[in-house]
Amino acid sequence: MDRLFEFIGNHIELSGLFVALLAALWFTERSRSGRVVSPQEATLLLNKDQAVIVDLRDKKDFSEGKITGALHIPFANLKERSTELEKYKDKQIILVDKMGQHSGMAGKTLQAEGFENVCRMSGGIAEWKNSNMPLVRK
Repeated sequence: MDRLFEFIGNHIELSGLFVALLAALWFTERSRSGRVVSPQEATLLLNKDQAVIVDLRDKKDFSEGKITGALHIPFANLKERSTELEKYKDKQIILVDKMGQHSGMAGKTLQAEGFENVCRMSGGIAEWKNSNMPLVRK
């Protein structure tokens, strides 16, 4: 560990450039997967009938509770089942998963399929629950 700090101290410019490149990569990847909305923003979009929730969790997690009106398309099947979302191309599509870990990749997948209005909910269903938002179990 001491050698790492010694390297950083001896090569400030190189270390700074490395950090800048990592930050640029992180920002680029984050923006390519769609904008992030909070559970409150998602609720507003749903109430105005301008959005559709796509739940990416597996069947077991989905059956434990879902957002009212959410479409269930597991992340593993998204590419094959993206045609089911064609009728919602004019609406905002909000991607939701368990904790926000797969929604970025799902956003990239849908954007590659031609969907332009794709966003993802920050924190997934875990954040939805933490915000005391309702889930239905039917």
